[in-house]
Amino acid sequence: MSFLEYTQKATPTGLRKVIYLNWALILLVSTVACVGFLMLYSVAGGSLRPWAAPQMMRFGLGIAVMLVVAMVPIWFWRNVSAVAYGLSVLLLLFVELFGTVGMGAQRWIDLGFMRLQPSELTKITLVMLLAAYYDWLDVRKTSRPLYVLMPLVLILIPVFLTLRQPDLGTAILLMAGGGAVMFLAGVHWAYFAVVIAAAGGMVTAVFTSRGTPWQLLQDYQYRRIDTFLDPSSDPLGAGYHITQSQIALGSGGWTGRGFMQGTQSSLNFLPEKHTDFIFTTLAEEFGFVGGASLLGLYLLILVFCVWTALQTKDRFASLVTLGVAVTFFLYFSINMAMVMGLAPVVGVPLPLVSYGGSAMLVLLAAFGLVQSAHIHRPR
Repeated sequence: MSFLEYTQKATPTGLRKVIYLNWALILLVSTVACVGFLMLYSVAGGSLRPWAAPQMMRFGLGIAVMLVVAMVPIWFWRNVSAVAYGLSVLLLLFVELFGTVGMGAQRWIDLGFMRLQPSELTKITLVMLLAAYYDWLDVRKTSRPLYVLMPLVLILIPVFLTLRQPDLGTAILLMAGGGAVMFLAGVHWAYFAVVIAAAGGMVTAVFTSRGTPWQLLQDYQYRRIDTFLDPSSDPLGAGYHITQSQIALGSGGWTGRGFMQGTQSSLNFLPEKHTDFIFTTLAEEFGFVGGASLLGLYLLILVFCVWTALQTKDRFASLVTLGVAVTFFLYFSINMAMVMGLAPVVGVPLPLVSYGGSAMLVLLAAFGLVQSAHIHRPR
């Protein structure tokens, strides 16, 4: 079969693209988003403003973006992956020079109707470019040092720019997501052992550098580490977030206090209740059952992403789909671990639930890539 005949066979047209959409994935994503709308309505004291209504509009826009991305053949996204990555890096440089400052960090570009966070976009464009790179590369060369160096450079460029904002949480996600794509592409495990050993050395250097002229982290980031290790050491200061979060989680019990009956959020004891710590509001109002149900929805989304990756025979489509799945997993697992005190507070939002435009739009566009791989696989 010629390449043209294969392309024609693999690329459905018209109504078939709509029929081939993974409607179960769309339903799951919409259900999780509706949970977010309910929580934002609750933390606002029973009002659609200031968070729920804008989030609904952004979700509607995000679904439209997802469908547009899904309708475009997956090979097109492979061909433009380098351009998308380059654009996201340029936006990170723009943030470095002209970005909007908020909460002590310079991470956003003010577009008027919303604030764009380019580092969110980079999480997906990095996955796209790495998937395209390994799709191009001969499998036999995957673990050769010269060909391992290039993806490392591609990962470290946005990581460096993101750390300068500073945004440690997103930098961790970029490194983990990029490393996952390299591992899935078949890079030898020995490279990852070296990275893990280097990470151990870096952790040692981070603690050693504290209070010195060459201090590696910001003071507030060290306070987050202290809080993670011993939240009770400063319950009204640096440990306030985690302390109140744990109180909210514990007070929910098995079935929760009831919708809009949470005391921690309604009485404003819980900081950042509409963004990073929104999961604690859910757990307080709907208890362990509500939290476990949301986790179940997340896991089902992962199952559909992995299933799509296993069904496709295209290396780029498979890698980009698995890369999106890993990035999505890192989002919710780090956020949940963070609010439960199992990980330091690093400012990672709960996907599709936390208030925020950039993270939602980028994540829905990423699911559009998953849909494109699903629609345009050979049948």
